[in-house]
Amino acid sequence: MKSFQISGYGTRPGLADLPVPEPGPGELRVRIAACGLNFADLLMIEGRYQERPDPPVTLGMELAGVVEALGPGIAGPAPGSRVAVYSGQGGLAEWGCFAAGRVAALPDDMPFADAAGLLIAHGTSHLALTRRAALQPGETLLVLGAAGGVGLTAVEIGKLLGARVIACARGADRLAAAKAAGADHLIDSDTQDIAQQVRALGRADVVYDPVGGAQFAAALRAVTPEARILSIGFASGEVPQIPANHLMVKNVSVIGVNWGGYLQFNPGAMAHTFRALFDWYAEDRLKPHISHVLPLERAQEGLDLLKSRTATGKVIIRIADL
Repeated sequence: MKSFQISGYGTRPGLADLPVPEPGPGELRVRIAACGLNFADLLMIEGRYQERPDPPVTLGMELAGVVEALGPGIAGPAPGSRVAVYSGQGGLAEWGCFAAGRVAALPDDMPFADAAGLLIAHGTSHLALTRRAALQPGETLLVLGAAGGVGLTAVEIGKLLGARVIACARGADRLAAAKAAGADHLIDSDTQDIAQQVRALGRADVVYDPVGGAQFAAALRAVTPEARILSIGFASGEVPQIPANHLMVKNVSVIGVNWGGYLQFNPGAMAHTFRALFDWYAEDRLKPHISHVLPLERAQEGLDLLKSRTATGKVIIRIADL
């Protein structure tokens, strides 16, 4: 089978020929139809992701496909079942074996490309905004990096939860995407002062920050008392150094969000998120924002789109037509 992998951290990924794997105890084998790319894949390549499996590593953290075989001790889903998998790795291949606890059954009418783009970005935003920030109807949500893979989902889910959403992104085209996702107000981070604009709009109760760096600092200057700032990631490359005295004076909370970490200590929270997302999808209340669908042979092109931040929404790698 074909697999898109790195031979070592810091090396350029490429296609490799590997044997089709056999599922071990507690695992099932999936014939993979589609895989969603994430910024975390870039961190994995560089060895900067929080998980560092021993190389070689097949990239791809979320996927969808069809169950083909069950390992010992697994009662289901039965072969032939359509599933989505939060894999952590291994999604950019024609087959993969994954722990049963990482698998969720798909609605019959959900295309594999949509399923492969729904888990991590939408899952992160749903858990962050509902469980971690407890976003309430009528509150103001500021989304930084609002046209990126996770940012667009935060705009969309924030609106579904009844918030007023301020979207911050670079340039008119990206702001238009945030507007289409439901944003009420737009800020161009290239040309406008973020803190000044947010204060003019009445300040933010919750900040969704996948960017870090200077944008985190600007948001901190424009929040309400008892605001919650969600630290999602650091796409700017700069981890904020948080002035604790400012948090104390304004009674502000900074809340870390590592969605994948819930698989280790509270997988039920992830299962709840999956159910909520699939229900919203079935009700036509949300849909993944997919900007590019590429074949496995062009996986590097997809990663380059993420690295250059030219993708608006999800980049999906189509592996098989199932």
